[in-house]
Amino acid sequence: MARMKYLVLHCTATPEGREVTSNEIRHWHTDPVSKGGRGWKQVGYTDLIHLDGKVERLVDNNEDAEVDPWEVTNGAKGYNSVSRHVVYAGGCTKDMKHSKDTRTPAQLKAMTDYVRNFHQRFPQIKIVGHCDLPGVNKACPAFDVAKWLKSIGIYQQ
Repeated sequence: MARMKYLVLHCTATPEGREVTSNEIRHWHTDPVSKGGRGWKQVGYTDLIHLDGKVERLVDNNEDAEVDPWEVTNGAKGYNSVSRHVVYAGGCTKDMKHSKDTRTPAQLKAMTDYVRNFHQRFPQIKIVGHCDLPGVNKACPAFDVAKWLKSIGIYQQ
């Protein structure tokens, strides 16, 4: 068990307007490489925010500020034992050539509610984008998390 340090926001890196299912994420992450997956023991995210704003739990947790071994998800190598990860469906242009903040109004509301609630319960835990973690060379989650947090009234140090 480790003290949680981060809530990491992600995108699925799928085209704008394309829904993603939990089964797809499980396939991408946990199926063997020979079957097109990554061969991980666990999916990368605790929760998935669908296009309609529904939040789906992918991996149970006990909703505290600790990361127990059974709660660890594989969202960001080197940070998983001290992080919780949430992902929204989208993050790329329809042609998949560029990253883009594709959050629908429903996703934006759901993510805002999710993050505000999380921050209210755990103000000591830093909220970051996947791309904000040292050593990560990705555009994920396709928006400036620090700027967005300020826009919703969350100021971190």
